[in-house]
Amino acid sequence: MAECIYKSKRLIVRRTRLSDPHQLKLWPDWRHFAFLTDLEGDTVSVDAFHREHAVVELDIRDLKEGAGLEHLPSGNFSANSAWLQCTVLAHNLLRWTVTVGRHAPVEQRTVASTVRHRLIAIPGRLVSHAGKPTLRGPLNWPWREWFARRLAVLRALQPAPG
Repeated sequence: MAECIYKSKRLIVRRTRLSDPHQLKLWPDWRHFAFLTDLEGDTVSVDAFHREHAVVELDIRDLKEGAGLEHLPSGNFSANSAWLQCTVLAHNLLRWTVTVGRHAPVEQRTVASTVRHRLIAIPGRLVSHAGKPTLRGPLNWPWREWFARRLAVLRALQPAPG
């Protein structure tokens, strides 16, 4: 007879007060987040673990939707492995680019499509001004400061010795 090990499960519900005035019309006082778990430990540490796991899920979604992981090129394992490695490298470079010159906390997420829209697909053109290449963009471009701050930090980087 096979031995069956049963772990007890428990329902944890986190309650947070609403601050968004638009959501207050639907839920006047509290929002509730519930999850079922079989992890042992106190409620606060289990909740922290599940919240960190949710961040990982957002990164996986971003890899699929923003960095090209939704389409693996072939049925060949080696080709798919190379595609996965390039996708993860591109995702990490995007994450690094977002954190360069940032005033907000790094924990705040910016998805890859936003980075592509604001930093990579720039509505401008390169012109030569006194022999120096200059990027000319629209006058009222809303992300001009966002881009300029990151560009200034990148230009100030020194090559690694060695």
